[in-house]
Amino acid sequence: MAEVKIEEALTPSAVADCIDIRRVVFIDEQGVSEAEEIDGLDDECRHYLLKLDGAPVATARTRMKNDELKIQRVAVRLEGRGQGLGAAVMRHIIQETAHEAPARVLFLSSQTSAIGFYETLGFKAEGPEYLDANIPHQDMRRPAVL
Repeated sequence: MAEVKIEEALTPSAVADCIDIRRVVFIDEQGVSEAEEIDGLDDECRHYLLKLDGAPVATARTRMKNDELKIQRVAVRLEGRGQGLGAAVMRHIIQETAHEAPARVLFLSSQTSAIGFYETLGFKAEGPEYLDANIPHQDMRRPAVL
């Protein structure tokens, strides 16, 4: 059975692992420009890294935006997809957030193809669809504690 470990990326090496996953998923696979993906906000964010049997496979980052916690850059390498690893990272973030500030609202911009995934985690789509990095997106929110 594979060992899954999720933790906040607190070292430069761990943050680099997170950015490497994002490069593969968003830049290489989805064609997002490097300028859009590496947006200069990484120093303001908390990064989360999931390792599968010691190998970096999934990531996400969070940052405060107004009075909401925005979850961003949720990415799973191809070899880790279909195993629930993206959901595991999201649940980890949701749990940590509930302990830190129970009244906080969680916010994200979902690729429209992933809306169903986020709905299973309690997020609700709102507002119009829009393009971000030439990919259709829609905003989603949920309370930190349901």
